[in-house]
Amino acid sequence: MTIESSPSLFDIAPSLAMEGEDRTPLLPVRHPNQDLFICDVLDAIPKDDMASMEHPVFSLSTKPDTRMRRYEHNGNIIEIIPSGKGLATIHDKDILIYCISQLVAKMNHGEQPGRTLRLQAYDMLVATNRQTSGAGYRLLADALTRLRGTTVRTNIQTGGIEETRIFGLIEEARITRKTFDGRMLDLEITLSDWVYRSVISKNVLTLHRDYFRLRKPFERRMYELARKHCGMKDEWKIGLELLQKKCGSNSPLRVFRSLVKKVCAHDTSHAHFPDYAITMADDIILFRNRLSLKTKADVIVPVRDAPYIDPETMHDAKTVAPGYDIYALHDEWVSWWHDMGKPELKSPAGAFIGFCKKRHERSPIR
Repeated sequence: MTIESSPSLFDIAPSLAMEGEDRTPLLPVRHPNQDLFICDVLDAIPKDDMASMEHPVFSLSTKPDTRMRRYEHNGNIIEIIPSGKGLATIHDKDILIYCISQLVAKMNHGEQPGRTLRLQAYDMLVATNRQTSGAGYRLLADALTRLRGTTVRTNIQTGGIEETRIFGLIEEARITRKTFDGRMLDLEITLSDWVYRSVISKNVLTLHRDYFRLRKPFERRMYELARKHCGMKDEWKIGLELLQKKCGSNSPLRVFRSLVKKVCAHDTSHAHFPDYAITMADDIILFRNRLSLKTKADVIVPVRDAPYIDPETMHDAKTVAPGYDIYALHDEWVSWWHDMGKPELKSPAGAFIGFCKKRHERSPIR
């Protein structure tokens, strides 16, 4: 991967230094009395497209990032061109994740959704753990502007098709209803065909709900990479220099090393990093699946006469039933299925997710 005309994305370094060491690495749950995804589709689970998880499309800078960037890696080329408002940031990506999650949930309900979504702004803010104050709405409007203004030129495949495309991350955003003081209530977002194609092809992965609570843009990017490459496996290793490239940084290696060490130290102290425990030794970063650390297994052992549940569904279940031993819940679900006479299930994955969700609603683990 090569980087040209790139600002140091590690303008984040000063912001990390400014953060008080006594603060927890996770943001507070801003809406504790509401489910994460109370929105148009009630059981939407956070989903992200794999193309942008693999490649550094979004800026990690905490300051306006206004220089064009170019990346090349294994035949994939990405050029990211900002608007006058700067590049779309990884926090702006929350909007795309919300939209992708909605589309996948609709598809899981048998619908064939189009590229345009009609959404309530409040639901989007709640779902992504953002503030619902006036400032929260203004930041949402700014994020939509950056998403629309950022131009991407790439040959990365989505939906199995490779072609050079030039597009915005969203095609259009339209506020359809406002309050008397100008806050947006309802809006329409039209995704780019590139993003939409990725979703329709189900080139998406589930995110842990605590992704939206990570304070640092750098940690969000690290989590994306771990989720994409480690997934449900026991562990994944990556060298420091390759991690730096995948994060899109041209800062000095010693600065980047210091940042990674700080993240690892915080995770050792707080165990805050979603899904994976992070350690570093000799410039090798190791991500270990937290569930595997407890269960010593990363896939379900097939049970005779039991419906098949794939690893991605297991991750979804972990999201809707936080704190539970998902493998124990799976055993209970299989027993229930046998007790019911082994009924034919139209969607075993959906049935298992519903079982886990109801269990969590009855007895949430805090």
